[in-house]
Amino acid sequence: MALLLCLGLTAALARGCLHCHGNFSDKFSFYRHHVNLKSWWVGDIPVSGSLLSDWSQDTMKELHLAIPAEITREKLNQVADAVYQRMDQLYQGKMYFPGYFPNELRAIFREQVHLIQNAIIESRIDCQRHCGIFQYETISCTNCTDSHVVCFGYNCESSAQWETAVQDLLQYINKWHNLISPSFTCLEPPHLANLTLENASECLTQH
Repeated sequence: MALLLCLGLTAALARGCLHCHGNFSDKFSFYRHHVNLKSWWVGDIPVSGSLLSDWSQDTMKELHLAIPAEITREKLNQVADAVYQRMDQLYQGKMYFPGYFPNELRAIFREQVHLIQNAIIESRIDCQRHCGIFQYETISCTNCTDSHVVCFGYNCESSAQWETAVQDLLQYINKWHNLISPSFTCLEPPHLANLTLENASECLTQH
């Protein structure tokens, strides 16, 4: 059974993810400045403008992730392309009936949230294809800087690979987190052959 254990990660407050895309500012500036041309009802204009202005902030509120919002550049581009395509199609139309335009914006927003959630989680799950410590490059949605995620994959094909993976895990913890102590007997070589994910997780969380 291939499972995933993410190491050294804490939940981070973020403003969203789409704003880290290179075309976000230009795209959403255009959307905001042309919102007054999209509805017959004047009441739709401030509602739609608020949705667009708060897009990034509201995105993070709706993600509800227990892991940091860090997305690969490839997946960010995929999300951005999908969102911009739907937004551009919406703006190609003429003026809409009252209530239609802000409802469509909300629908696009919800789809974007799901796309970002799936993108971040899928990248973590992909770690299960590896044995031991694995790292992949990401963009931090907190400040749009380059970052990386370190995780531990359990997809080892032999007991020798598993023992090597756990030893690398111990070295990683010792180097970056300074958590190793003599009480880590549950991760010492005599116990590695029969070590399970549940036992390893319990051992780590108790120290």
